[in-house]
Parts: sequence; C-alpha cells; structure tokens
Amino acid sequence: MANDKDTLLSMGFDSARVEWALKATNNRGLQPAMDHILEHEGQPVPDLSSVSASGPTAAPMDVDEDEEDAEALRAQLGVAPVATTGGEEAKSIKCTECGKIFKNTALANFHAEKSGHDQFEESTEEIKPLTEEEKKQKLAELREKMAEKRAKKAEEEAKEAKANEALRRKSGKDMDKIKEDLKVKEALKEAEQRKRDKIEDAKARAAVKAQIEADKKARAEKAAREKALREGQPLPEAASSQATPSATSASSGIAGKDFKETRLQIRMASGGQPYTTTLSSDALLREVAEFLAGQLLSVDVETVSFAQHFPRKAFSHADFSRSLRDLGLTPSAVLIASTP
Repeated sequence: MANDKDTLLSMGFDSARVEWALKATNNRGLQPAMDHILEHEGQPVPDLSSVSASGPTAAPMDVDEDEEDAEALRAQLGVAPVATTGGEEAKSIKCTECGKIFKNTALANFHAEKSGHDQFEESTEEIKPLTEEEKKQKLAELREKMAEKRAKKAEEEAKEAKANEALRRKSGKDMDKIKEDLKVKEALKEAEQRKRDKIEDAKARAAVKAQIEADKKARAEKAAREKALREGQPLPEAASSQATPSATSASSGIAGKDFKETRLQIRMASGGQPYTTTLSSDALLREVAEFLAGQLLSVDVETVSFAQHFPRKAFSHADFSRSLRDLGLTPSAVLIASTP
C-alpha cells in the first residue's frame, strides 16, 4: 500500500485524493486506485472517516475477509468453484466473460460493478505483483488517459464558450436590428407628419390669400360707390360685389374642407405667452374656452370671448355651440381671447 501511495503521490496527485482512492478501493492495488481517481476527478473529497470500499456510507471490508464474507461474495458474484487435482488450491478469481483474473473476491466485485460482468469462477492462476517496468507502463497509461480526458474537457468547454458567444452576438445583433427598425419607423412617421403639416399650412395660406383678395375687391367697390355718390354719377355695376361672395365662399370652402384636426394658437388680449393646442375640427368653440381656462386661472369659460384679427371677426357666446369647422377655423387659426 505504501508503494502504491508513493507512486500516486509521485505523479502529482493531491495527498487527500490518494488517501480517498486507496481507502475507497480498500487498498486493492494501484489500478483500482487510479481508476477511482479518474472516475472522481473534480468531485470534492469527502470525510475519509466515513469512506469504505463500497462508498462513503458503506461498512468497511478487509481484503483478507473471513470465510463467511468470502462465501457471501462468491454467492453474490456467482463464482463457480474450480475443479482442481492433487489438492491444488484456487489462487484467484477469473471473469469468464473477459478472461481477467483477480487476486480476491473484493477486486472481482469491483470489476463486476465497473464492467457489468456477472460470470466468474475460481482459478489456480496466481497473480504476480507488478514489476517496476509494468508500474511505469501503468503510470504512462494513466497519464495518457488523464491528458486525453483533460483535452476532451477543454475542447468541450471551448465549444460551449463559442456557442455562448455566438448566442450573445446574435442577441446583440437582434437587439440592434430592432432599435434600428424603430428609428427608421420614427423617422418615417416624423417625415409624414412634416409633409401633412406642410400641406395644411399651404392650404391655410391659400385660404388667407383668397380672403385678402376678396377683402381688397370689396374695399375697392365700396370706394367706387362712395365716389359715384359724391359726384352724382350712376352707381357701378355690382359685378365685383357679386364676385366677393364667390371669392369668400371659395376661400371658405378651402378653409372649411374636411380637415380632421384644427391647430389653434390662442393669445390673450392683455399680452403674455401664446397657448397652442390641436383639437378635432368637430370640437365646439366652448372646448377652446375650457382649454384656455385650464391653462389660466383668471379665465372664466362663461365670460371669455374670442376674436380674429385677420380676417377680422368676433365670436359671440352663441358661437360657443358651433364647431370649429362651421366657424371656418380649420385647418389652423389664431384667436385673441379677452376677459372682462
């Protein structure tokens, strides 16, 4: 046992693991101990006071068991007695499935657990101890097995790390793509909104321009009529005056077209910052008053009044029940609010 321990220690194994392996295999030799170390590599070393040949909680078993234990093991393994002549004694146990021979039933039991073989018989062959050359060969085999196992483990860890990195990169790319798609959608949405605003502003400017032209013609006709009255001349024909309503209705038709929303800028007659809001074109003028009252505590819905500077127009409280569309305030307008 001391030689086996020294041999394992010389290979660089931890002393605690060597003690565990020797005790767990019940000091059955170098090979079982090496197999135990390989099989339990990476596992924590248990409390050695509870470790035996059958595991951490099994009862200990001596190599030189008594006849009752030997008979029990033979019965468990199904060992057939050897037919000997001349009083020759059985010196080993042989596995009839693979041909390996073992020094005692404990080693045979270890082989049965490891290989699954269950056919054994007693043999007269004597197991010779390992020579120094054989021990060196065993050590070389063990080192090769350990190197292969470590290389395989390192390869598996590298594959796992590579797979994890691929998943991380894919997740990052997916997230970047989602963010980029959102940015594109937002940019398209903003561009579409700017386009609609531009169209609405152009229509509003056209409506204002038409109203200006109509007002200009109306003033010219009025001036011509006043001049004719002063000079005693006949009144001019009302062609231009007939054009005025058509121009006004045209501009009103443009301004009152089916705009779903109306943008309003509300200024106080007393001065101060303007207030802007967007309401449905079907909203009532009273809702504008309610909006302004929500912005300024000094404004009362029942007493506030609204007017337009251009085209000049004043709205009475009777207009509070009319929609912004009917009042010609679409798609945008500037209102002047006054309070008593």
